[in-house]
This record gives sequence, C-alpha cells and structure tokens, in this order.
Amino acid sequence: MSARRHSIGGAVALQGIGLHLGRACTLSFHPASPGSGIIFRRTDLPGEPTVYARAENAVLTERHTQLGAGEEAVHTVEHVLSAIAALEIDDIRIDLDAAEPPILDGSALPFHDALVSARVVDVAGEVEYLSLRAPLTVRDGGSTYTVNPAPALSIEVTIDFPHPVIGRQSCHLPVTPAVFASDLAGARTFGFLREAEMLRAKGLIQGVTTSNTVVLDDAGPVDTELRWSDEFVRHKAMDFIGDLALAGKRVRGRIVADRPSHRGTVTLVREMLKRAAEETRVSGTEDIIKQLPHRYPFLLVDRILEHDRGKHIVGLKNVTINEPFFQGHFPGHPVMPGVLIVECMAQVGGLMMLGDSEDASQLVMYFTSLDNVKWRKPVRPGDQLRIEVDMVQRRGRMCKIHGVARVDGEIVCEADMGAMVRDK
Repeated sequence: MSARRHSIGGAVALQGIGLHLGRACTLSFHPASPGSGIIFRRTDLPGEPTVYARAENAVLTERHTQLGAGEEAVHTVEHVLSAIAALEIDDIRIDLDAAEPPILDGSALPFHDALVSARVVDVAGEVEYLSLRAPLTVRDGGSTYTVNPAPALSIEVTIDFPHPVIGRQSCHLPVTPAVFASDLAGARTFGFLREAEMLRAKGLIQGVTTSNTVVLDDAGPVDTELRWSDEFVRHKAMDFIGDLALAGKRVRGRIVADRPSHRGTVTLVREMLKRAAEETRVSGTEDIIKQLPHRYPFLLVDRILEHDRGKHIVGLKNVTINEPFFQGHFPGHPVMPGVLIVECMAQVGGLMMLGDSEDASQLVMYFTSLDNVKWRKPVRPGDQLRIEVDMVQRRGRMCKIHGVARVDGEIVCEADMGAMVRDK
C-alpha cells in the first residue's frame, strides 16, 4: 500500500550566521499544504519570493547547493534538506530572513532536532517516489554515481582526500530516520586551512569558525576533536542525502557515489528524473489491448499513468453516460456496478503482472480470490476513476495485490485480490 505524505505539526525556528555569506539569519520551519513539496521563502525581500527545492531550480556549484539565482537565491541549503529528507517530510515551508540558513554547529543535527520537536505528522495525499527500473551511471568531473533499482534508499559513499587524517574513506548505510539520527546527522562540514585565503577571496566561508567547521591544518583538526574517525565521509553522505531531496520525491535505489560533489549530485538527480520519465510513459488504449484480452464493452481501462514494473501501477477509467451497463443498472439513477469497479482494479492489476512479460499476448491472468472488498461511495457518469494497484506478494506466476479506486481523491472502493498468470 502507498505511504502517507508527511509535514510537521507546528512552527519552529533557529538562529545563527551563514557559512559562506557570514550573515545573521533566522530560519523557521512551517507546515505546508499536502502536495506542495519543499518550499524556501525569503521573508527579507519585497513580495517574499519563494523557490521550490527541485533540481530544475538548482545552480551547479562545487562548494554548496544553491537554489535560484540573483538576489532571490537561497544558498547552502544541503544540511536543511538532508534533515527534511531523512525524516521523510514531503511538504514543508522554510522561511529565511537572509539568503543563507545558519550553519549552527556545521552539521544537520540542529535542523533534525528542531523538526523532531515540531513533530512529523501525516497529511493527505500519497507519497511520490523516484525509482528506476534499470541501472544508471552518471559521471561529472571527478564524481561517479551508479544507481541500481531497490525498494528503499541505501547509499555507499566514498571520498579520497590527500590528507593524513582523511585519505580514502567509505560508508555504506540504509537511509532511514533512525540511521540518519545516529550515524549521519551530527557529522560536521570540514575544510582545509590552506584553502581559506583563496575561498575568502571568492566571497565564500565568510562565516567559518572552528566552532562550526572542522578546520584542518597539515597535522589535523584545529581547536576541535572529531565526533567519528570517519566524520568526513559521514558528512559527505549527509550532504548527498540533502542534494538527493532535489528530486522533489522520495528516492528509492541503491546508490554508489564515488567522490560526490554538489554539482555532480544535482546532475545525477536530473538524469534520474529524465530516465524515470522515459520509463513511466503513459500507455493508451492501443498499448493496453496488446496486453489484455478484453475488448468492448468489457475493456474498462482507458489509460495507464504510472507503472513501476511488478510493484505499482496507476490506471484511469473515464465513466460516461454512454457506458452500456447504465442501460440496465438502476435506470433513471445511473450508478456504476460495484463489481465492475472491482473488475477495473483487476484489469489494471493484470497490466501490472503482464507488463513484466516479453510477449503478454500469449498469456492470460485469472483471478483466484477476492477479499476485504469495500465499496464506500457510488460512482456516477462524469466521474474519473483513478485505480492504484500495489503488489503485496508474488511467487512465480501467483500473486496477491491490493487495489484502491478513487474519485477526486476519495476512496470509492478497495479490495485484496489473488491472481495467477497462465499460458493461453
């Protein structure tokens, strides 16, 4: 079944100076309406301009993640986004009275703890996921990424710096709220003393101190102790999670990132979105009749909107007054027969099962059981049925699936079904 979207239960604020611009900033998290996504708002500018945390709005940079351009841009958002993504928050507004969030202790932990204190809550709507069906490799400069399909997000991050305290470090972790809180959130940003003059000349690291950054001279950390011996790669993994949030969806996959950069990860997200769009092409009637044996008047699926092969599928049925069943079912009071709503779900489920086959025309799907059927609202002419089917269990050619039919976002019918695929 699909997960629920998340926001926060109330507002919470933090104050400090920005890492690169060095300006004081008050950042506040606020609940946002379902489906709105992650929004940054500049309260210090006329009209309070907003920018969405999406890859299309990211500016390709090396030292930080920037959204938007010019005076309205928001800089160094990766730590904020990392905490939001790790807590699986889908809808939230972040208000800033400056161009850059406060760096605080240099990690994502203060943002994480503030969001936890505001309470992560369920909101209406269903989660959107970014997942791929086939492996993808992306290279950008010295960064290399490989994405493999997987039901949940896990990352393997490797860095390599010619410094005696760092060298080559790797970490391999599942990305869950608990793992993030214990193993990644507290990892601080780091930099090299030898680069300080050059970076300040470019207008960067104006707010850096040894209290908010692990500063390294040739021997090791200056005026601080490491929280982990491999804090450096943990921080890069934390940054990586924040940049993945620019997908605008929860990311699924097993991702290997070798020497990731902010620029490289934005490029990766853009390529993943492009590939996913190609893989989830909408199927019309011509495609559907190549896979289903049904024909008029019993072909009840008009379009397939989404298809995560063998896992999840979304179909549409436009209900019109010209449907032949309205002639004899409650004449004068047209209501779609409940069993045909279930049949719609069964046909969409069949497309999910048969879509994995190289020659679906030689196969047929039979339903073997029907359980927990509930009809909640009548379906009338003019309605559009959105049918969502998820795979619950699959063994060979046998499966159990769960179907939900909605009209205008409200559930009208749901059922658990068992089915089998057979050769014709």
